[in-house]
Amino acid sequence: MKGTNLGEFQEIVMLSILILDENAYGVTIQEEIDRRMGRSISRGALHTALTRLEEKGFISSDYGEPTSERGGRRKRYYEVTNKGLATLQEAKELREGMWDLIPKLT
Repeated sequence: MKGTNLGEFQEIVMLSILILDENAYGVTIQEEIDRRMGRSISRGALHTALTRLEEKGFISSDYGEPTSERGGRRKRYYEVTNKGLATLQEAKELREGMWDLIPKLT
């Protein structure tokens, strides 16, 4: 289906959201990707991926309460939807199945 395929970076973003659980918002996702993958990403690239994932129905977002540390602004928290979990599982199974088909090197 057009528009439902998952790119590598989008997969990494979704996995980071799952790792962070209830603490998944822009800055923590960006830091998690940098820490785990050694990849420094721009805020713009991350927000583009988050927007596309939300449009595909793979993630959802909601705003937290305003905080004084942020000048009254609210954080936008992300979570992976059931559709997103199913898509991640399919991608994992496809990748593992293809690895299993590679002839052993001697």
